[in-house]
Amino acid sequence: MGNLATGGGSSAVAASAHAGCERFRRTDPMLTGKSRRLLAADLGHPDISAGIPEARFMRAMIFERLVRDEKFVSELLTTTVGALNLTRPIGVRRADGKVTEGATALALSQAHLKAVHQGEATMITGLAVPYPGLDGTVGATPVKPDFAVVAPRRSTDGGAAEADPEAAIAGSWLVMGDAKDYERVRSRIDDPRMLKGFLQVALGAEAALAWASLPDGMQVHRWGALAVPRNSFLQPVAVVENLDDHRIEVMERARERAGLLADPEMVWPVAPDDVASFVEHLELTFDPGSCVSCSLFNFCRSEVRASTEPVSRLVELGIRPEQRPALLGLVDGSGEVKDAPESLAATVLATVDGLPGSTGQLRTDPVGLPGTISVVLAKSDAAALGVHGVGLQRVGADGAEPWAFEVFENPQAPATRLGVMSLLGEALDEALSEASPSESEEPGPVHLVLPDSQTGDLLVSIADSLAGVEISRLRWERDLEQGRKALTWGGDPATVPDPLTPHQRLAVSFLLEQDRSRAMTLRWPLIDVRAVLKKHFVAGGPLVDHGRLDYLVTWAAADKPLSHREISDAVTASPHTPGARLTNDQSDAIHKVARRAGDTAYAELVNEELTYKAEVMDAAAAVLEPLDVSVLRPVHLALEGDAQRVWRRRRDLHASDLVRFGRVPWFWRNNQVDAIDHDTKCAAQLQALGNAHVLRDLALNAGTREVAFAVVESVTPLRLKVQSRRFGDGTTIAMLQNGDELAVESSDTTLKVQKGSFKFGGLSAGVLESDEQTDGDGTFGWLPKVVPDVEVGSRLVVADMAWFGGGFKSGHELGVPRPGSDTTNAPKAECHDGAYAATPDEHRWCCRSHEDAEAEYSDLLAERRERGELNPQAWPPLLDFDQFDTAAEGTPTGDHDESVAVSAAAHLTADDLD
Repeated sequence: MGNLATGGGSSAVAASAHAGCERFRRTDPMLTGKSRRLLAADLGHPDISAGIPEARFMRAMIFERLVRDEKFVSELLTTTVGALNLTRPIGVRRADGKVTEGATALALSQAHLKAVHQGEATMITGLAVPYPGLDGTVGATPVKPDFAVVAPRRSTDGGAAEADPEAAIAGSWLVMGDAKDYERVRSRIDDPRMLKGFLQVALGAEAALAWASLPDGMQVHRWGALAVPRNSFLQPVAVVENLDDHRIEVMERARERAGLLADPEMVWPVAPDDVASFVEHLELTFDPGSCVSCSLFNFCRSEVRASTEPVSRLVELGIRPEQRPALLGLVDGSGEVKDAPESLAATVLATVDGLPGSTGQLRTDPVGLPGTISVVLAKSDAAALGVHGVGLQRVGADGAEPWAFEVFENPQAPATRLGVMSLLGEALDEALSEASPSESEEPGPVHLVLPDSQTGDLLVSIADSLAGVEISRLRWERDLEQGRKALTWGGDPATVPDPLTPHQRLAVSFLLEQDRSRAMTLRWPLIDVRAVLKKHFVAGGPLVDHGRLDYLVTWAAADKPLSHREISDAVTASPHTPGARLTNDQSDAIHKVARRAGDTAYAELVNEELTYKAEVMDAAAAVLEPLDVSVLRPVHLALEGDAQRVWRRRRDLHASDLVRFGRVPWFWRNNQVDAIDHDTKCAAQLQALGNAHVLRDLALNAGTREVAFAVVESVTPLRLKVQSRRFGDGTTIAMLQNGDELAVESSDTTLKVQKGSFKFGGLSAGVLESDEQTDGDGTFGWLPKVVPDVEVGSRLVVADMAWFGGGFKSGHELGVPRPGSDTTNAPKAECHDGAYAATPDEHRWCCRSHEDAEAEYSDLLAERRERGELNPQAWPPLLDFDQFDTAAEGTPTGDHDESVAVSAAAHLTADDLD
């Protein structure tokens, strides 16, 4: 059969990611003898979506190099051993498996002897272990774990603890590991990626367990380690996790592959002439959202598009299987639509008609208003926080200013991150000055307008990185003032950075305010224009494509029927993107010219990318500009204004303004629980009042208690048939919608912005009353004080007034309770500079500045270090939960490395790298 390409750990884990698709399972490289990328090319539909940029591959290779670096071997090893509650090793060693089975077996044997006889722990890198079940199979490619740790295994006889250094050494532990350069977004790595990484660790553990060459007395530990970046310098940290469930899953996939390989009716690999017919006869499970990381995506999509089955149109859009029966009538010509969400039905209708739908919502967003700043970024794939360039456009009292672009020569340098914050801080400073024309007037809120959420995540991640450096600087300055050495968490000498400038501090503070409030639906210091457009327009085509601003703008601006496929293909083929991340081709092009000294091509390419992003942002603003403004806009501006007044006090007094959401104290998080509940309820009520699609979807949902449809059965007297058994005799209801008209947007409706609520007047509200007729036809009498203009058959959407806290004596008013601002650990209105110094006990939890707080914490750390309670003296090693972006003097970082060969990236996909 020749070489048996198992695909190693990444291929097996990818099988778990696409386990529901028979076509994916049966086109495994182990079975076909070639990668899916080559297979797609042979099928005439080459991969155009699943590849990775060269810079991204380079970053992964640099991280693996850092994991093997002598500086981090000891740290990774001791962190892993300590986290597993094993005894502190007498010494630490490093060994190399040389990515061959023979060298790996020798390294394991030597490490086992060192552990048993000398109590030493060994970190082995570059391992190669036979794929489970294929030990001894000629030509089978091995599993290649990035590293493993061999540590002494103590006897637990007589009740001794594993961590007891006095217990006898009974053998050794083998702890399997892997290295993944996952990006930290807002200081954390998302759980699905960590899960995938540990699945690869689990496969390595199963491979080692089944290997006949494992030394006698060496046991594979139930836990495994994953090395991930702890900061933007790509310096690794070990995270451990129990592998029991992961091992069950990967072995299920391994047995499935082995069963296919042993199928007597199949001859593997498939003959080249039979590949097309073989793949076409395999059942596919297509989802345009999740399948995009598979190299066969283009081939499978072409099949779905070519299908004449009506349901294929829904599959192409990404409609979930359980929702397709209700929507099938929109694409099969029958026109029958069952109880499907109206927002989803509108998407299908827009696809069929080729024209955008309307949600009926009027504008509540501030896009284009004074105080808004539009921001676009060109992210570098070579670094988690790398930025090639930034574009800014501020809207002042005289209108929008011209876009200003800045290109950074070294995208991953700390100076670049500082430069981004400087530019942003200058724009924010000007916007805040205009928003506060005089001390007597309440300042208005300011906003950053962004093309996608990834741009916001990158900005906040940069702010979080710089905030951590600034907090560390404050601690180290206190150390130096007290005659102590400035040391990192690990006890290494630190380089004390320069302080943030006022503009940098302002930008960092503003972005971290958004991070702390991101669980609040009604907060919007950062505005995603995509979300704004979706509130007004319904685009057709695949739901996954709605995540691109240029796609949405094309639909929103359409004045004649469109082909959703043509738009999707044009967006996919575009060399540019509206968001922070670049296309693979553009990323590669910029990466190739980035280091050419004196070459202007780099700046030209980056400016070209920024110009496209800016043009898309301008087009989005132009589409929104003619839309009518909602009566609810002052409501949203008032809520954001309240919150930003608290933030400005934090900023002015430097009080907890550099704290990200993940570092707020426990009591702060507890206080946010109630605040989030109030915010969520208010947001739901405002959406129901102002968005017809949301309101009708609520009424359609059988689980909704507060909103229902009602049909007018009689006008004189007014009688309603409410389509919900939860509404009965004595229920006070308010009419929120009549046909396509929202009651709150009527010219007869009034709004009062009050301290505790938003009061809407002129609404039709009254009590449902039952009588003898109710027993016969199920209708209720309804006598609202403001009689609506309805006719028999009118379909209304009504709400239970109890949802809004009940009615008012006026009989025509409805109140939406106004959620309070997050004032935990925030300066009060009467706090001032010097208040904490004068009465520290009284102001400790409101206006204590970072300068005071970090000085106190620095003294506490110094006392603990003197007692031997911190790293490197402490055992097990203490984990650094702050994980600030600070590197010890002389430690290697993930700087650009021209020695990394990027040609190997050509055959890889995102599934392989993750």
